[in-house]
Amino acid sequence: MSVSTHVLDAVLGRPAAGIFVRLYADQELIAEGVTDHDGRCRLTEDATALGTHRLVFATGRWFAEQDREAFWPEVVLTFSIAEPAEHHHVPLLLSPFAYSTYRGS
Repeated sequence: MSVSTHVLDAVLGRPAAGIFVRLYADQELIAEGVTDHDGRCRLTEDATALGTHRLVFATGRWFAEQDREAFWPEVVLTFSIAEPAEHHHVPLLLSPFAYSTYRGS
């Protein structure tokens, strides 16, 4: 399975570059990265186990670096892997007081 994400700043209408992201399988940290200039981060291309995974976005730090107030110190997206061979793209649409996500392609 490969896992990637794309973070968009919904208020400014542009990519959210520089957000630190961690990927966990259950409690084990399996990858980490930072969103690039386009707000994208490919966390792994390696196979991983079936089951529950989490993406943890350090959103509080990112907003603070921009001197913007935010309600979310971090955003945690928990998802289930049923097909390890498939690519899993998990976008995050972010604003200081709300967020949304979906399974991308």
